Amino acid sequence: MFERLSNGWEMAQESYRVLKLDKELLFFPLFSGICCTIVMASFLVPAFASEEVRAMLDNPDAAAENPLVWVLTFLFYFLNYFVIVFFNSALVACAIIRFRGGDPTVADGFRAAGKRLPVIFGWALVSATVGILLRAIESRNEKVGAIVSAILGAGWTIATYFVVPVLVVENVGPVDAVKRSWGVMRKTWGESIGANFGVGFIVFLGSIVCFLPLFGGGFLLAQGSTALGGALIVIGLIGLMIVSLVSSALNTIILAALYLYASDHEAPQNFDQRLLRNAFATR
Repeated sequence: MFERLSNGWEMAQESYRVLKLDKELLFFPLFSGICCTIVMASFLVPAFASEEVRAMLDNPDAAAENPLVWVLTFLFYFLNYFVIVFFNSALVACAIIRFRGGDPTVADGFRAAGKRLPVIFGWALVSATVGILLRAIESRNEKVGAIVSAILGAGWTIATYFVVPVLVVENVGPVDAVKRSWGVMRKTWGESIGANFGVGFIVFLGSIVCFLPLFGGGFLLAQGSTALGGALIVIGLIGLMIVSLVSSALNTIILAALYLYASDHEAPQNFDQRLLRNAFATR
């Protein structure tokens, strides 16, 4: 396990080197975040303007029995999954272009994702269905339902970890995408976890740096220094946003690298072949 974590940490560093070659990849998680915020606002603003919705918030049990609530929740899940998968597909496509010797642009990513709209739509439907089923299980029993839902949700997340690159490269349906994703995951589960640990550690360090001006700004605001305190808080928030974008991009680059090695049996360009060979070594 320690060897896998070490390998994963090195893969996180390799993905950062790739990101430095294609900084425009950061636009995709940025666009995704903006679009998800718009989707959320389009649901929340009308909802809180409705007296019926406010009444249901005071009575959660009644809300759980209302079919309209479930329909709107499903639609909310679907739109969010569609947005996330679309932009992740664009990012994966750009990473694969770089790994195969090309020089990707943002337009290349959007073009590749656009060609996969039908399968992205289908996968968003499947993901939303699974999400609503897990939510229904959780709502049946506050304690037991939450545990069962968490276990099933974790299993689903693991099994579908490589679905996006499968959709981008192989253009298959949801069932085949899950099968292929699970096949790759069984080979690389250690490095996938280790790489996430490595990226998480980078994010942790970056977040600490960003929290310093936030704390400093809060202290100055409490002391009455509004201008300087507000400026430090803005700097800290911008820093946290950048850390979040980098984290998302790094995880997707690693995802694409592991998938490509699993399917092509060749190390992608700009990525250490030793790390990927170790990831797929016989356990």
